[in-house]
Amino acid sequence: MDDDVRRMWDANAEVWARHKEAGYDIYRTLYHGPAFFEFVGDLSGKLVLDAGCGAGTTTREMAARGMTVVGVDLSERMVEAARDHERRDPVGIRYEVGSVCDMPMFADASFDAVLSTMAIMDLADYEGAVREIWRVLRPGGMFAFIICHPCFTHEIRGWERDEQGSAIALTVGTYLDERTRVERWTFGLAPDRDEVEPFEVMYFCRTLQTYLNGLIGAGFRIAGVLEPAPDEATCEQDPRLRKWRNFPHALCVEAVKEPG
Repeated sequence: MDDDVRRMWDANAEVWARHKEAGYDIYRTLYHGPAFFEFVGDLSGKLVLDAGCGAGTTTREMAARGMTVVGVDLSERMVEAARDHERRDPVGIRYEVGSVCDMPMFADASFDAVLSTMAIMDLADYEGAVREIWRVLRPGGMFAFIICHPCFTHEIRGWERDEQGSAIALTVGTYLDERTRVERWTFGLAPDRDEVEPFEVMYFCRTLQTYLNGLIGAGFRIAGVLEPAPDEATCEQDPRLRKWRNFPHALCVEAVKEPG
């Protein structure tokens, strides 16, 4: 499965990095990103692993917030894009190519925190990744991630709209069917979206209990959960986010590696 995931993200890398750099991912810039950084709090001065760093967009924001950051990603082309940015505008980030499920390049208890933004749901072996993250964390260290909310994004079958055309209800299906599917999409703000091949992303459908029990089984204590919604000011910046005022598109989880 890692090979399939790697192949897809290598194919996505050039357009993905360019569109991220241009700010076309409104979910990251206006919704998910701000919510996640508020959720994890101040980690300045901490040594942090960005698990599933992609082309390094969020990794660079971590560094800008005072963290010492190492990024790891399965896709060589994504990591090359991140390294290229680091060469052009160095901020002290080290990037490694490798699966989050198997990170022999990092010693036991290496990091103060492991963060992951919109990547955990793309891992072929979630339980293996969680065990490996537990290994590289120092005792007392935080593992925090944000993913597409499993309860509301597994299979969106349609939106119910009011007379004004506003989305007021969501139909989803097959939540308990933990399967693998391929999604195809592009960033909504991209001006050339009709000219580029849509991203193909392998999405591993997992239930909420799978995510939480995987953490508990690896030895983590769950310390916090957040289902962020965009506020009214954010929705005024981009009305397309307003439909997520009633249903959380994302889920944030914080877990702690207990000392001892």
